[in-house]
Amino acid sequence: MLVLSRKKNESIVINNDITIVVVEIRGDKVRLGVEAPREVPVHRREVYDAIQRSQNADDTTNTTTAQD
Repeated sequence: MLVLSRKKNESIVINNDITIVVVEIRGDKVRLGVEAPREVPVHRREVYDAIQRSQNADDTTNTTTAQD
């Protein structure tokens, strides 16, 4: 894992087309802005995990149905 230090209004660039900006720092919370192409999905980790669980459940259901 690459760990970077950034201050408010500073940014990092990923793969020439994704920019992450530190928008606000308040106490122990950091607000980030993400600029990315529309075709690149961007989710908070807990949302991403829920999507993965849902897709895995759907795959299991479809596999079970296909075998019946």
